[in-house]
Amino acid sequence: MSRVRIVGGEWRSRLLDVASVPGLRPTPDRVRETLFNWLGQELDGLRCLDLFAGTGILGFESASRGASEVVLVERDPHALDALHKTAKTLQAAQVEIVRGDAVRFLQTTHRKFDVVFLDPPYRQGWIERVSPLIDRVLEPDGWLYLESEAPLTQLGRWQVVRQGHAGQVHFHLLRGRQE
Repeated sequence: MSRVRIVGGEWRSRLLDVASVPGLRPTPDRVRETLFNWLGQELDGLRCLDLFAGTGILGFESASRGASEVVLVERDPHALDALHKTAKTLQAAQVEIVRGDAVRFLQTTHRKFDVVFLDPPYRQGWIERVSPLIDRVLEPDGWLYLESEAPLTQLGRWQVVRQGHAGQVHFHLLRGRQE
């Protein structure tokens, strides 16, 4: 079993087990360091949604940095088991794990988030399926983080404000365009 390291905050340097799930790609340390430099090191009081949680590293990293509420959505049973074990080990009371489909979650939740992390499986059309629903859950002045196999300039009304790439991963931080 492989592991991934939390790079900052209260749980800095803690290692999380990565479930053996086909296609699971934990966001690399250096990409997360860049992302949290962009967002600011402290996420005190923010509500975060990790929509395709996988290892949950983006969500647990957010909780480690002070997010008051973190929701991890995942449908794979092996990944879910690992998420529950990690949450228990870290005593992460602010982390809620939801078993289910990302599209269904977006369609049915009434909650709003300050930061939404999208790191869906590649080449399965997930970005196109979830993009029309992002406005339902993301605060108008919120941040959208997106990993994809190709660079983007926008997603709906959300404009790329920062971007980078590492290996095959293109990562983007988006902010809402005022209409």
